[in-house]
Amino acid sequence: MDSGLGLWGVPLAIFAGAIRVSTPFIFVSLGETITERSGRINLGLEGTLVFGAMTAYATAVITGSPMLGVLAAMATGTIFGLVHGWICKFPKVNDIAIGIAMMQFGLGLAFFLGKSFIQPAAPKLASIPLGSWSSSPQVQAALNINILFFIGAALAVFLAWAFRNTKVGLILRVVGDSTDAARAMGINPDLVRLLATAVGGALAAIGGAYLSLYYPGSWNERISSGQGLMAVALVIFARWNPIGCFLAALLFGGAGALGPALQSVGVTQGYYLFYAAPYVLTLAILIATSSPNRSLAGAPGTLSLTK
Repeated sequence: MDSGLGLWGVPLAIFAGAIRVSTPFIFVSLGETITERSGRINLGLEGTLVFGAMTAYATAVITGSPMLGVLAAMATGTIFGLVHGWICKFPKVNDIAIGIAMMQFGLGLAFFLGKSFIQPAAPKLASIPLGSWSSSPQVQAALNINILFFIGAALAVFLAWAFRNTKVGLILRVVGDSTDAARAMGINPDLVRLLATAVGGALAAIGGAYLSLYYPGSWNERISSGQGLMAVALVIFARWNPIGCFLAALLFGGAGALGPALQSVGVTQGYYLFYAAPYVLTLAILIATSSPNRSLAGAPGTLSLTK
């Protein structure tokens, strides 16, 4: 059953790595999709992601429960989103500038409060051993998948349906496309954007909890490599489509898994260059999707990114 596994070693490692690496991207990008669908961009999700990672890890250390850590991270992410959304409702306040400020605030606060939790070990989130049918350790490891990945996949499908078929989805799209039309319909755009930013922050914090409680499964100041910012590019690439975000996250995850996959099969020279693949892919996406002569397909009309 497992014969010839050596030939499939690299693809298997990339597959396993894509699932592990993509999970934070899934939650951050879905959260940002909700926020941007309301007409607001949140560049502060990198700070939310890292603060969520610290909060989840600290809570798991103190309580012994990783799930409580995830819930605590969601709570802090919600608070970050509410603060961001509340500030951005004031006239002449720039979403992007506030996002950068919130990112630096979240990073600094996480590093300050998290210093005492760098050494203690926290319990990890459980995973589902889908590879138990195989006698190969490589197959078992590749199919040992964290439950948050499946939750993220289900959430992407649900959001794609909800945007098109629910009243909440319609309100979100109306607010994102036209503030004046929303007000004419009796909708409060500021409230909708506030709630959308809060939900986006909560989902981004789940991505941070995954980083500290599962993969890589530790808390340190270098736990994120700009994943919160790259998720914004991922949302643009996916054209604000939740299913597209999920697939694009897998693509980013596969790119991020290239280096470790090559190293796992004995490539000792040059593999480290592939660690830059996600960043190169981000730059390529931003260049490919930018044009002074055409608008971005699927972009909400009031999104400051498109103005």
